[in-house]
Amino acid sequence: MIRLALIGAGGMGSGDVEDALKTGKAQLTAVADIYQGRLDRAKERWGANVFTSRDYREVLARRDVDAVIVATPDHWHAPISIAALRAGKDVYVEKPMVHKFAEGPQMIAAQRETGRILQVGSQYASSLVFAKARDLLQQKALGEVNLVEAWLDRNTALGAWQYSLPPDANEANIDWETFLGNAPKRPFEPVRLFRWRNYKDYGTGVSGDLFVHLLTGLHFATGSTGPSRIYATGGVRFWKDGRDAPDVVLAMMDYPTFTFALRVNLASGAAPPERFGLKFVGSEGTMEATMSGVTIDRTPREAEPGYTIDTFTKRTQEQFLAGYRKQYPQGKPSADSMRPLRQERYTPPREHNAHFDHMKNFLTAVETRKPFFEDALFGYRTAGPSLAVNLSLEEQRPVQWDVAKLVAS
Repeated sequence: MIRLALIGAGGMGSGDVEDALKTGKAQLTAVADIYQGRLDRAKERWGANVFTSRDYREVLARRDVDAVIVATPDHWHAPISIAALRAGKDVYVEKPMVHKFAEGPQMIAAQRETGRILQVGSQYASSLVFAKARDLLQQKALGEVNLVEAWLDRNTALGAWQYSLPPDANEANIDWETFLGNAPKRPFEPVRLFRWRNYKDYGTGVSGDLFVHLLTGLHFATGSTGPSRIYATGGVRFWKDGRDAPDVVLAMMDYPTFTFALRVNLASGAAPPERFGLKFVGSEGTMEATMSGVTIDRTPREAEPGYTIDTFTKRTQEQFLAGYRKQYPQGKPSADSMRPLRQERYTPPREHNAHFDHMKNFLTAVETRKPFFEDALFGYRTAGPSLAVNLSLEEQRPVQWDVAKLVAS
């Protein structure tokens, strides 16, 4: 049984623990959080015997902790994960893996030097949908892919990070200085803790929260390692609530053989609360991948390319047509010559849950000491371009991303 600790007991971290417990592979021994209310809730939820502390270092020092889930605000992901690795713990860290570019190489080095398991919590890496998309792409079902489009629209306040503020959010119940960490110092303001995704000092906005998922699905399905150039635009279009993180972002990324165009809109006006997908456009068809399944549309190419000769002289037209019909003989129309329209749809089993499977993959890696592929290197290959999106937005310029060196300029 893997003895597990949670650092950061918010919604995502608590959900991760529930998935871990459902696997039957883990037991929860400790929880750290800077808000006392969440520590009290942890005991209500998982038992009075669970050790709790506002200081994550007390959790890392415990001998009854084999692995940790790091589900803090983004600016604490790398510092706590690196400390955990060096304390001999395996790490499941929520996406995005890092808050700053410089933290990526540090995370990669820490994992390699310690030999511990590190898995990033971007669940599309464990999705059967993207596994199927990968298989179809490897089979050249679309021919040569030249464009991939992605979208993620949300139409609710909670989807736009308007999380609830507890009535007991006061300085006695919250370790404010620890929350700030390496962020700029400022007076106590609980909205910044409970809605931290809205602020660049602690989060990575739309890009780090949501583009990382889309990039994970893309890299998993295509085997790509990252783009070479990123350009983004957007802004705060609807949620003018004091946030400095845009609620609408569009980005273009150049990959070696295709262009990736993606958008996120937190005030979409869409009928469902959330919708997302990736559309792969190839020379022989298109494929959409969403959490509900994979759909391929394939129409055979025309037997001949056609021609535009009306502006030629009659004599030149006759000469052209003679050569054209020699190359493309004109057959008699028949039912057999009608072109088929083909659509294929693949749906995952009803019981498939990518979140659960992703946690199970982590715990299996801890048991077997065989790492899952979404390690620190994979994690930085998706987090780095997402940070580059934010840099492009801030400086209003294209950003170069060196895939080999994993640096932005």
